[in-house]
Amino acid sequence: MEKQKIQKAAALKYDLEKDSAPKLIAKGQEQVAKNIIKIAKENELPIKKDEDLIELLSKLDIDKEIPASMYKAVAEIFSFIYDLTKKNKDNNEK
Repeated sequence: MEKQKIQKAAALKYDLEKDSAPKLIAKGQEQVAKNIIKIAKENELPIKKDEDLIELLSKLDIDKEIPASMYKAVAEIFSFIYDLTKKNKDNNEK
């Protein structure tokens, strides 16, 4: 019998002027995860699925900066967001 995966989600925030590293601002499983995703969609925030990263993020405390050991993985997420934002901006200018 195949084990059913638990839905998980997390939200990150990074303010270049205030933060020295991205912060975990929300995390949760099942209904909490669904709410995090719903809020992101309602606010037109990018959503990136990464099962390995969510496992790491789920072990962190909320409102804490991510540890240096996770910078590379999180940098990939912010790069993804930057690329999406740039593509959307370019499409809107056409």
